[in-house]
Amino acid sequence: MSRMNYVRDLELEIDREHRTRQIPFLQELVRVPSDNPPGDCAPHALVAASLIEALGFKVERHPVPQEQVARYGMKTVTNLIVRQRFGTGEGPVIALNAHGDVVPPGEGWHHDPYGGEIVDGALYGRGAAVSKADFATYVFALRVLVKCCPDLNGTVELHFTYDEETGGLLGPGWLLEQGLTKPDYVISAGFTYAVMIAHNGSLQLDVHLAGKAAHSAWPETGHDALEAANAVLSVLYAWRKEIASNVSAIDGIDGPTLVIGTIQGGVAANVVPEQASFRLERRILPDESPENVERELRDVIAHALAPYPHIRFQIDRCLLARPLVPVAEQKVLTDAIRQAGQEVLGEEIPIKGMPLFTDARLYSAAGCPTVLYGAGPRKLQDANGHRADEHVMLDDLKRATLIVAESLRIILSNNSK
Repeated sequence: MSRMNYVRDLELEIDREHRTRQIPFLQELVRVPSDNPPGDCAPHALVAASLIEALGFKVERHPVPQEQVARYGMKTVTNLIVRQRFGTGEGPVIALNAHGDVVPPGEGWHHDPYGGEIVDGALYGRGAAVSKADFATYVFALRVLVKCCPDLNGTVELHFTYDEETGGLLGPGWLLEQGLTKPDYVISAGFTYAVMIAHNGSLQLDVHLAGKAAHSAWPETGHDALEAANAVLSVLYAWRKEIASNVSAIDGIDGPTLVIGTIQGGVAANVVPEQASFRLERRILPDESPENVERELRDVIAHALAPYPHIRFQIDRCLLARPLVPVAEQKVLTDAIRQAGQEVLGEEIPIKGMPLFTDARLYSAAGCPTVLYGAGPRKLQDANGHRADEHVMLDDLKRATLIVAESLRIILSNNSK
């Protein structure tokens, strides 16, 4: 059968599945809360597993031990794996990963964040775009592939995990560490109109300052920790402007960013603050060394505190998420996705990077070439990801499903690793 005949058969099957099964499937996922925090995500995983099993797949449930979950500030995590072998299974193993935990909905919604409401071709709800939509993309891409292309060779795995919003170490990180999977290639949740080969990393530091309390009538007898913190923040904000000009060589990623996200200090208006602390995040470009970034940032803070010899300080790292760095082996994935995209969309899908950080980095760090591709708009802001009225366009969901299915067919038709 010719390539275009395969695409046509896949498209016809997806058209049949889209309205009758795929959209209701996604609505059910959106209607079950899986906010992280608080991170009580096992109930969502159980619903997702039941929905997937109702479509004829066998679903492995892998609960993460409670003591590990508690260490990461979550309540429950159960990761899911579906394994579908084609032919003898001697071809490559391709994993598709999406996360089911979501940020809390926040304020300002015009639609029920847990309603799965459809208005003007868009399905609304927290997680509709990030990334419950790609549960639906990947499940139904695999479903139609099983129906239409039985003569392939290799294995497709679906990994649905539940801690991306807090770093991914209990999701893909845990699955890889436990030896539950070792794919040859990975496609992680992404967007319909570009394939991502790189993304930023994240360094988050807690800075603690300790001075000496004093009565506000005699402030000179104390050492003001908040005054010292203010000096550090002023230096960091000025430094942020300097580093912003260091633009990445990868299309889609600009310069590094720095945000001071939280600050605490003091006990009362009439007491010189003895304690102050703040948490910052520095996004790391794929072009940068995380070790060098952290060393430089610590030096900037220490230098800013030099005029305050009576202030003690401590800097603690609370997260280092390394960037996803391009590798030559991604070409198998990018070639297949771009070829499928040209056939489905009639346009060339660009290869880009993005300033977010995701679980894709964990697969790449384990030696699994990984790209990001899935259901979504041309840029995340258009879907209101992490904002009120998050949504996915249903046409984008259908197109991405067809492109993923055809991409898998192309790779598994090769019948060799």
